[in-house]
Amino acid sequence: MQIPLTSAARKRLAIAAALAVSLLYIFIAGRLFLGSLFAEKAELSSLQRAATFDPWDAEYRNNLGRFYSLVARDPESAIAPFRAAVTLNPNSARYWFDLASTYQVLGDISNQSASLEHAIQADPTTPDVAWEAANFYLVQGEDEKALREFRVVLQNEPTLAEPAIQFCWRIHPDVDALLREVVPQRSEAYIAFLELLMRKEDTTGTAKVWAAMVSTPQPFELRYVYEYLQYLLNHKEVDQARQVWQQAAPRYALSAYVPSGRNLIVNGDFSLDVLNGAFDWQYDKQQSVALTLDPSDFHGGHRSLLITFDGPGVTDAGIRQFVAVEPNTAYEFSAYYKNGEIEGAGGPHFTLQDFYTKEVLYDSDELKEAGFWKSATGEFTTGPDTKLLVLHVRRLPEGSPIRGKLWVDDFRLVAKRQ
Repeated sequence: MQIPLTSAARKRLAIAAALAVSLLYIFIAGRLFLGSLFAEKAELSSLQRAATFDPWDAEYRNNLGRFYSLVARDPESAIAPFRAAVTLNPNSARYWFDLASTYQVLGDISNQSASLEHAIQADPTTPDVAWEAANFYLVQGEDEKALREFRVVLQNEPTLAEPAIQFCWRIHPDVDALLREVVPQRSEAYIAFLELLMRKEDTTGTAKVWAAMVSTPQPFELRYVYEYLQYLLNHKEVDQARQVWQQAAPRYALSAYVPSGRNLIVNGDFSLDVLNGAFDWQYDKQQSVALTLDPSDFHGGHRSLLITFDGPGVTDAGIRQFVAVEPNTAYEFSAYYKNGEIEGAGGPHFTLQDFYTKEVLYDSDELKEAGFWKSATGEFTTGPDTKLLVLHVRRLPEGSPIRGKLWVDDFRLVAKRQ
C-alpha cells in the first residue's frame, strides 16, 4: 500500500535531505581543513591531530612517522604511522623508503629488505631509493642486486656517478662485465669509469671504456678528452692517443687540429685558436715571458706568435707541442722567426726532443739578429724507440737574463722523402 505524500511533505523531505548532505559536507570539509591547519605545525600534538581529523591522508601519517623517527628519536613509535602511510598509498616510494630506514635503525633486516623491495617496485628509477637499496644489498652480500641498483643510480643521478662506479668496481672489478651489465650509456658514467681506471693506471681498461663512450652520441666536455690524451702520452701509449684524437676531434668540429702527412705540426701558422690541449700548442705561464698572438706581423697566414722576454730566470718560452712520429724515420723541420733587439747572453732556440728520453734530436741556431723573417731548418732521424717529440722554444744558457721580442711562425715537420 502506497501512502501518497502531499506536495508540502515532499518539499520538507527534500529540504531535510539537502540539509543532511550539506551538514555532512561541512563536517568532512571542516575535518579536512582542520587537518591541514594542524599539519602545518611541526609538533607532535599537531601532527597527531592532523592524522586524526584526516585519517585518509597518507602524507599526514608519514609526517607523523618522520617526527617520531627524526625528531623524537623513537623509531618504534614511527612504525605504525609509516605502515599506515604505505597502506593508504602503496605507490609512494618515499613512504616505503622511510619505513625501510626505520626498520634499519631497529635492526629489523627482514622488514627493511621487504620495504626496500616495495620502494623499488613503486618507483624503480628514483636514485635515492636505488642508492639506499644498493648499499643495503652490498652489506648483505647480495652483489647482483646491489649492481642492479647502482645501475639505476648511474642512469638517473649524474652527481653520484663517481661513488657509484667505485662501489661497482669494488663488487666486480671486471671492465668488460661492468660495461656490459652495469654502466649505462651515459657520459657521466663513462667518464667516472674512465677516471677510476686512469687512477688505477689500467690503460687496457681505459681503452675499452673510451671505445664504449665514443661509440654513443652522448656529449661530454672536451676537457675530458684532453685529460685522457695526456694520460695516454704520459704512459707511452702514443698510437692510442693518436687514435683517440682522430675519433674525438670531429665531434667538436676540430678536425683542422689533427696532424697530417703534409705537416705533423698542428696550427703551425697560428691561424687557428690555440686549444692548449691535445696535439695543438700548449702553454704555461713562465717567469719573465709573455706570449701573444700578433695579427700585425706574420710570415704566413694572418698572425704569428710574439714571445716577449723581460728578465732573469728564463729557461723556456712556455709554449710547446707534442708531435707523434715514427721510429727510425728521417724528418725535415722548418720554421720562421724574426726578432727585435734581443739582449742577453745566448738566445732562444727551436728544440725538438724525445718526450720520454729527453734526447735532443734537433736544436736550431740562436734565434737572434734577424730584423726580418728568417728561416730555421734542419733534418734528423728518430731512434728505434722514438714515438713522441716535444717541440718548444728553449732558452740557452738557461736562467740568464734576457730581454727583447721574438716572433715565430710557419712551423712545419714532414717525413723526408726517400
